[in-house]
Parts: sequence; structure tokens; C-alpha cells
Amino acid sequence: QVHLVESGGGLVQPGGSLRLSCAASGNIFSVNAMGWYRQAPGQGRELVASITRRGITNYADFVKGRFTISRDNAKNTVYLEMNSLKPEDTAVYYCFANANILYWGQGTPVTVSS
Repeated sequence: QVHLVESGGGLVQPGGSLRLSCAASGNIFSVNAMGWYRQAPGQGRELVASITRRGITNYADFVKGRFTISRDNAKNTVYLEMNSLKPEDTAVYYCFANANILYWGQGTPVTVSS
């Protein structure tokens, strides 16, 4: 079992920045990769970014050049640095951990609005 706790969401103006954090606990040695999905109102969940245990990253095209994912293995924490935020980035952001099955955090809302 893997338990995920997210933090860092909130309200930000267009062009602003936010950093999301996701702390993992439990059977973390089984986790191969972690990352973030998001779900906007009325839409499906979509992958934002992921990072493997070795640090290999993957980004959705719509965040390339704006978002950066990183991990601190000593703290079992993954971060999502979000810059140049747009109103269309408004969504609930969910952290996930892939341990051959997917574990999910509770979600943290991000609202980009003036």
C-alpha cells in the first residue's frame, strides 16, 4: 500500500507560478514512477507529467517548457513546478504512484484566474 499526500494548489493569476508537492509513504520501494494527472471541470483525467525512479521525465505537450517535474528520493516527494500558468490549466491535480497498480492522492485544486 502507498499513501500519497498532495499540497500546494490554490488561486493564481495568469502568468503566475505554483509548486505542487506529493509526499509518498508506505511501501514506496514498490513504486516505479510517480507523477501528476489533472482533471478540469466536465472533462476526463489527463496525464501532465511523470518521473521514474531513475529520474526519466515525461511531459504532456501542453505543459512542455512551462512545467517541471522533479523528485527528492530522500524525502519520497515529487514536485511539479508550474510556470506561465494559463486559465486552461485550471483543474484538480492528482498525484499518482505506479507500483504495478496505480495509487492516487486526494487531489489539489489549481485555479488560474484574474
